[in-house]
Amino acid sequence: MTGPAVSDTQEPHAARLIDGKGFAARMTQDIAADVSAFYDRHHITPGLAVVLVGNDPASEVYVRNKALQTHRAGMRSFMHMLPATTSQKELLGLIERLNVDPEIHGILVQLPLPNGLDPVAVTNAIIPEKDVDGLGVVNAGRLALGLPGIVPCTPLGCLLLLRHYVGDMRGKDALVIGASNLVGRPMAELLLREGCTVTVAHIDTRDTASLARQADIVVVATGVRELVRGDWIKPGATVIDVGISRVALPSGKTRLVGDVKFDEAVKRAGLITPVPGGVGPMTIACLLRNTLDAARTLVEGRAG
Repeated sequence: MTGPAVSDTQEPHAARLIDGKGFAARMTQDIAADVSAFYDRHHITPGLAVVLVGNDPASEVYVRNKALQTHRAGMRSFMHMLPATTSQKELLGLIERLNVDPEIHGILVQLPLPNGLDPVAVTNAIIPEKDVDGLGVVNAGRLALGLPGIVPCTPLGCLLLLRHYVGDMRGKDALVIGASNLVGRPMAELLLREGCTVTVAHIDTRDTASLARQADIVVVATGVRELVRGDWIKPGATVIDVGISRVALPSGKTRLVGDVKFDEAVKRAGLITPVPGGVGPMTIACLLRNTLDAARTLVEGRAG
């Protein structure tokens, strides 16, 4: 698969934009072709079950978008919308049924969960072969040991963008800002695999800005909007902004921003992901890829 060409229309001294939206669209086209070939071989359509508990508006929008993209890739989408009053026992019972359902090849429980539900227990109730979010202890452990397994969707999307736009990363200094199990930790593992020298900054890091100024690659996933300022960025560095927040404007409208102060960072970086249109579309594309790979493993005994 080939990705989109880098835009050459940026202002002088501005970073080139990493087109995650275009890359994800091309990736989804390739996945759809592979899904069709998979069906021709086995007469089976990969199925993705998405479970949403409660009525968080942002999660509802995200889940609907996942369903839409799943259908566009030629897969089946199974939505389970549960009330916020759902008990742990009821949720685990649903996962147990999905684990043994032959029409389901991937299971994703949308996070965060309502108070009173244990996300670790819920995530680990999904069998590893259907854990398309890659967050269970088996897949997380395989990633840490450098073994094949299902990789979390957002870090995988970041990695694919870096491979395409940066290329060989051996020997580069990489800084991951944020140490969550969802993004930061698996991202660091993936960058280690690429041969980077990796530093992870977290809430107790004393001088993250100084670390960032030395990094050739900066991946930011903190959930703190516009935390990283332009003067943190080493000139020519590659910046991957995973964050997304909605801010109110004086006009009464809203706009989306990331964890990086884009207007400042774009003047120093060599490559940068915009928000929106950067990492977000890649997360869903990688979810589709993981679902197809899970179907291959379950039906053919292999991934790829």
